[in-house]
Amino acid sequence: MIRIASRRSRAMIALAAVLVFAGSAAEARVGGGKGSFGSRGARTWSAPPSTNTTPSAAPIQRSQTPDQGSAMNRPGMASPAAAQPRRFGFGTGLMAGLFGAGLLGMLMGNGFFGGLAGLGSVIGLLVQIGLVVLLVSFAMKWFRRRQQPAYAGPGQGYARSMPDEQPQPGGGLGGALGGALGGLGQRAQQPSGVRDEVGIGERDYAAFEQSLNEVQEAYSRGDVAKLWALATPEMAGYMQEELNDNAARGLANQVSNVKLLQGDLAEAWREGSAEYATVAMRYSLVDVTTEKATGRVVEGDASRPVEATEVWTFRRDPGGSWKLSAIQQS
Repeated sequence: MIRIASRRSRAMIALAAVLVFAGSAAEARVGGGKGSFGSRGARTWSAPPSTNTTPSAAPIQRSQTPDQGSAMNRPGMASPAAAQPRRFGFGTGLMAGLFGAGLLGMLMGNGFFGGLAGLGSVIGLLVQIGLVVLLVSFAMKWFRRRQQPAYAGPGQGYARSMPDEQPQPGGGLGGALGGALGGLGQRAQQPSGVRDEVGIGERDYAAFEQSLNEVQEAYSRGDVAKLWALATPEMAGYMQEELNDNAARGLANQVSNVKLLQGDLAEAWREGSAEYATVAMRYSLVDVTTEKATGRVVEGDASRPVEATEVWTFRRDPGGSWKLSAIQQS
């Protein structure tokens, strides 16, 4: 019995190791299986608008942008209980002591302020009641003013994306990322309703598609220097971590034949001197993971392309080129 149990234990451990290894091996290509990470500026924790390519995108999971109040802006997330303002009443704090002592004095016949003797006791009682009423009225007004929220004027706080609008027909980053992207034969036409504060044109669409190919190619070669040139420092750091993790496991990821199939511009905006553009892309690629030592294929098929749908955000500084700043899974 002990031997049987021991064999079963070894089998379970081996199976678990295979599953863990397979799960890590499935994390191929840039961002594949690794969740959503990077930064979208002040809109990092806001969901990008829906598009024909991606009706929804997974929220950012890893980012260097502080998450301030994001739970209230993420779809599907339960809103935390709002902090209740402190209230003073007849049963708490200063008011409890004040009214408790005064009313107790009145019940004991000494009056709210110790009472007035003799013939003036009735007048004194009325004066005390009037003072109590005035004091209560003043206190209620004062506390009510304290509890009213301060008005947040225009431009205060983080910028937030507006509620999603239904994309107009014509798909693809302005019509399949435009004719300049992927050679789909359509001129770049931006769908109406897209919030574009930058004025994205054909050159930008071409730059996005080129970035898709170059980032995947550099990642496949393990070219860290190229990744740092194509992405923001935050994103380049994340991708370098993934490469280091693959190397520690003795794996190599080979990506080839990247082809853009469909894309949409979700939104483009400015933050100070920087410009951002969020793009939904569906593309095909050959994605194979092998063991470095033996060349054995661990994941993927070199003869069978697969499809991926993701939302990429790009950032451009004045005088610079577009750089990848975030990837979100659809």
